Amino acid sequence: MNIVKTRSELLLGKTIFDMNLNVGYYARVSTDKDDQLNSLENQSNYFKEMINENKNWKLVGEYIDEGISGTSIKNRDNFLRMIEDSKTGKLDLIVTKEISRFSRNVIDSIKYTEELLNNGTVVFFISDNINTIYPDSEFRLTLMSSLAQDEVRKLSERVKFGIKRMIKDGKVIGSNLTGYYKKDGRMIINEEERPIIETLFNLYVTGKYSFEKIADILCKKGYKNKNGKVYSGTT
Repeated sequence: MNIVKTRSELLLGKTIFDMNLNVGYYARVSTDKDDQLNSLENQSNYFKEMINENKNWKLVGEYIDEGISGTSIKNRDNFLRMIEDSKTGKLDLIVTKEISRFSRNVIDSIKYTEELLNNGTVVFFISDNINTIYPDSEFRLTLMSSLAQDEVRKLSERVKFGIKRMIKDGKVIGSNLTGYYKKDGRMIINEEERPIIETLFNLYVTGKYSFEKIADILCKKGYKNKNGKVYSGTT
């Protein structure tokens, strides 16, 4: 995208929705929980519909990171792939839900949106209504990124406080484990699931069975996990 030319067209009353653009979308969730992955699927479907419904836009890239923190770019492979694609001129526009999905680090937010802009790629943060094609976007981006980063700090402090409180009270941290259920902060043996645990450990301590073989035996005995699926070696 020619940024200078596009800005001139916007001043004349055009919008990005009126322009012929190669568009990609970026989506991310920071955990691998089912509800978060469902959220990711919803994000993806929303972006696809949004892009495909605009006759002037062409979907050319889908960039999705699962189970990755937004505080660092380093391990977000698809985010980095998106940056590389922008360098080749593949992308005119990237749509994403909000700044916190893009990055919760102020420096990274500014750095990468500027890099994308230099590559001729603008970013549209839908929920925050920020489009980096506009000259005032950097100020607004800095402000919103600062708020997102501060929210992460507050969340971290709340989690740490909660963990310290549970440790002090002698309570178990985390959700139910197979073979147990949680009651008043204590793990109580689940008698229905006791055979699963006993079988697993009795097999393992012999030293004769791999994880995969143990999983196969559990499967043949009809034991399933809390989601109703058979056990795997990894599980």
